[in-house]
This record gives sequence, structure tokens and C-alpha cells, in this order.
Amino acid sequence: MAQSHSDALVVFGVTGDLAHKQIFPALYALVKKGALKVPIIGVASPKWTREELCGHVTDSIKEAGITGPKHVLAKLHSLIEFVSGDYRDPTTFTAIKAALKGAKAPAFYLAIPPALFPTVILGLGTAALAENGRVIVEKPFGRDLASAKELNSVARSVFPEDSIFRIDHYLGKEAIMNILYFRFANSFLEPIWNRNYIDNIQITMAENFGVANRGAFYESAGCLRDVVQNHLFQIVALLAMEPPSGQHFVAVHTEKAKIFEAMRPLHRNDLIRGQYSGYRKEPDVAPDSDVETFCALKLLVDSWRWEGVPFYLRAGKYLPVTATEVLVELKQPPQKLFDYAVLPNERSNYLRFRLSPKSAIAIAARVKRGGEEFVGDQRELFLNEEQPGDEPPYERLLGNAMLGEGALFTREDAVEAAWAVVDPVLVKHKKVQTYERGSWGPKEADGLTCWHNPARD
Repeated sequence: MAQSHSDALVVFGVTGDLAHKQIFPALYALVKKGALKVPIIGVASPKWTREELCGHVTDSIKEAGITGPKHVLAKLHSLIEFVSGDYRDPTTFTAIKAALKGAKAPAFYLAIPPALFPTVILGLGTAALAENGRVIVEKPFGRDLASAKELNSVARSVFPEDSIFRIDHYLGKEAIMNILYFRFANSFLEPIWNRNYIDNIQITMAENFGVANRGAFYESAGCLRDVVQNHLFQIVALLAMEPPSGQHFVAVHTEKAKIFEAMRPLHRNDLIRGQYSGYRKEPDVAPDSDVETFCALKLLVDSWRWEGVPFYLRAGKYLPVTATEVLVELKQPPQKLFDYAVLPNERSNYLRFRLSPKSAIAIAARVKRGGEEFVGDQRELFLNEEQPGDEPPYERLLGNAMLGEGALFTREDAVEAAWAVVDPVLVKHKKVQTYERGSWGPKEADGLTCWHNPARD
């Protein structure tokens, strides 16, 4: 069914940090290229004026280092209206309805704390604003399986599933999209992309900084909820999914959901939790906190293609670098025909996806050294995939949501299946192990596998 373009955008939480850092720059970019011409109604509790909100938007664009013709910012300002009110007060939704001025298919962006999602969604339904509308919901979508199911139930009571856009900004990154493209646009991969040739797959998401001023949030989430259950699981799904029946997003979602459902639920022995030294002294962090700032785990996908192939996932703060990489390591040749074919601790052939900060793809193979002896070295064929002018994630995701294109968003069944994998270890887990800042996490994580450590750019 053809999707219609939203004829208005309502941003709840318009005075907040997410809007300031991500949404306003994305709106500016969409206006600049002529993709956004509809009214923008900002909603928040502070009693600002429209002019104050426009000034806030200007500050956001300047702080993002964005430059462009003055008329672009003026055009963005001209689209903006502001509604001040309490999300629990029905008169707030009455004011939103008046500000929409008869818009027939508005999009509602919930850039607000997750605890307020049900309140706002139900408020939209009660005010009869949801018909023909779309709701865009920021992660986290729930904090465990039970809360995810409850939130899905609330959202589905007001909006149909194809009008619910659950944002995981990671899916909007060019390098993440390229995993899907690279897998199914190249025929040489398919014969080896299975348990017969792949030994293991590793995904590392490293950050060389701490929680900064997000201590209160991290105390309520932790590394597993913050990036593993969503970002890293999405990468696993793209790496492990079967070929979709077509390019349309329903086919892609269906195959990804099958992978989430095939993931074996985690056991406490599959997970290593770490906490960087000094975390408990961060602002808004409990002095006896057991929240993890690092986690490493072994994940299995119970399918014909992936039976017995471990997926090793690792993420953490205050690690040596800020980088995200995937390493797909192939099995050793069945017979070691040449002496010194593989040195101790040296890997067999692999594919390496550098996802951030700069995206690239590398393929490693052994090449013979010069001379009569059959001795060689492993060399990388390196493809620098970074391109200037790549569309930022929020610009892409917001534009797609306004168009009704759901390929880069997550579906109800996939969200719940992903939570079902981590649910057993959200409460029943081992205590965190302290690790030094600048290290690769607690030593216990090295017992899972021989990790590939991303290098600095």
C-alpha cells in the first residue's frame, strides 16, 4: 500500500537535549534540501514563547557547526509553532489539535523520557489525533520483556503497527545499511556465509570516555540495555539473516525477526559484566552500584545456517579507543599444507567491517613471501567506504518516518524477541568486575574468546 507523506510534525520534548543535539540539525538539513515543508509544532512543559523556541533552534544549528544560506534557517523558523503544557493534561492535546489547523496525517515524535510514552500515546488517542497519524518513538522501547510488551500493547491500542516507528538511530548509519547491501549484492559471500566456513563472529563497540553527565540514566539502564540489546543485536540480525524476498521493508523485517527469535536466551555464564574504575564516584551514581559499564557475551543463533557458530559481542566505556568493528573469522584450512601457515595467536582469513568512526571493509588472506620457501603473511585488501556527504542518521530516519518508509525502524515482534534473549540475565547475573580505564575490560572477558581489538583511526 502506498504511504502518504505526513502533513505536519509534532515534537514532544522540543526543549530537551535530544531535540537540541539531533532533531533540530536534522530538520534544518531536510528544509535545506526541500524535503520538509510542513508545519512543525513543538510541545514541552516550559512556558516558552514561539520566539524563544526559534532562538533555541538557532543555537542548536550554530552549536552543531552547520552553515548555510540565511533563508534556510528563516524557512525553518517560519514552520515552527509552540505549545506549552503538561502531557497529563487533556487541554494540552486540545491546544495541539488547534495548532495542527486541520492537518490530516500528522507525525508525532516522542523525544521524551520513556516513562511518558504511554501517557502521550493514550493522550493522542483520547484527543482523536491518532487517526491517519504516525508515532515515532525513541529507544529504549521498554526496559525488559514485560515492559516492552506493555508498551507495544499501549501503542497498538492507538496506532496500527505500520504507523509505529521505533527509532534505533544506529540503523540509520550508512555503514550499518552497507552490511545488508554488501551481504546480498555480492555473490562470492553466500557459499561461505555459514557454519561450514565461518568459525566465529565478533562485534566490538568501544568508547574511550565514561558516562559523563549521564550517571542517572546509566544507573537505570547499564551497558546491556543501552547498546547491546538494540544496537549490537541489530548488527547480528543483519549479519545472520536469510536473503529477503525483496527490497521492501516488510521482507527485511521478517527475516531479521526470524534471527531474533532464533537467538538462544542468555545464561548468566554467557555474560561478563564490568565496571570501570571510578564509576561509583560519578555524579548521580550509587556508591555501591552494581551497574555494568562493560559487557561481553557469547550468543548463539539456533538455525540451520548458524548452528554452533558463536557470536561474541562486547561493548564498554573507557576502553582504549572509540570504534565499532565486526570481525567475521573463517575456519582454518582443513589441512596445514605449508609450514608456519598460521603463527601462534594469528588469525585465519577474515572479513572486517569498520563501522565507526570511519567506515571501511577489509578482507584478509595469506600471500606467499618472495623466495623458494612456502611461507607467507596475512594481508588485508582494504576498501575505504567512507564517502563525503553521507546523510546523518537522524536526518535519514526522520525523513523516512515522514514518508512512511519503515525499513530502518524496528517491528513489534523483533523488539519483544530481542528482549526475550537478554531477559534471563537482566536480574540474575554475576557481580560486576572492576577494570582499569583505558584497558579492554575485565580480564574475565578474555576467557570468552581471543578478541579482535579495533585500532585507532
